Amino acid sequence: MLTVLLYTEDASETDLAKHDEDDYVEIKEQMYQDKLASLKRQLQQLQEGTLQEYQKRMKKLDQQYKERLRNADLFLQLETEQVERNYIKEKKAAVKEFDDKKVELKENLIAELEEKKKMIENEKLTMELTGDSMEVKPIMTRKLRRRPNDPVPIPDKRRKPLNYLLTDEQIMEDLRTLNKLKSPKRPVSPSSPEHVPSAPMENPSQRYEARIEEGKLYYDKRWYHKSQAIYLESKDNTKISCVISSVGTNEIWVRKTSDSTKMRIYLGQLQRGAFVIRRRSAA
Repeated sequence: MLTVLLYTEDASETDLAKHDEDDYVEIKEQMYQDKLASLKRQLQQLQEGTLQEYQKRMKKLDQQYKERLRNADLFLQLETEQVERNYIKEKKAAVKEFDDKKVELKENLIAELEEKKKMIENEKLTMELTGDSMEVKPIMTRKLRRRPNDPVPIPDKRRKPLNYLLTDEQIMEDLRTLNKLKSPKRPVSPSSPEHVPSAPMENPSQRYEARIEEGKLYYDKRWYHKSQAIYLESKDNTKISCVISSVGTNEIWVRKTSDSTKMRIYLGQLQRGAFVIRRRSAA
């Protein structure tokens, strides 16, 4: 009897354990089905765009997108304003540089023309002081009566003189050539119609020692330097009060005290005696 009861109790416990296991499997299956259904429902909502999590994230992305667009617009506006400011600044600088260059060019051309004008005036004054005229003097000829059978003389059509601006070296070469061509006048009878009085010639044998060393002029056994007061005498006995303004390599520049005009005196002119320099205190 005891054995039957124990067997019955063991059978009951086995059946109970089996029943519990079946319930657990059923519950687990139900949970799986619920989760699967929830995922399918969320997937359907996601495809339709009604999922709450999706809408929340989309809202956040939209805010970020609008913020970036606003920052990009601000950056574009700032860059545009900076470019416009740089453009206006560069344009003003270019206009100013152009105006400055134009004024500088005009001033340089005026200074160059003024310097050329002064050089021409100084050369003219130098030639007037030396007495060397570049004008061609007409040759005096006798007019003879035309014979009946002689042809009618054709008038001489001379070309108009052309003025050329010579360099200093060319002018000095012409002066040397003219001085070489000068010779003592041949004796001519007073009754000859070709007798014309000529100006006295300078003595070619009289030479002066003149040289320039270390920015100083050595002339007639005396040294002369810049800013020294002198008298300048020409061969026509004209005396000018001057001041040595500069000493070059082959010439000196003097400034007249009367009107402050400058003259260029070459060493060759001093050596030939075309100009004579005297110290103002000794003159």
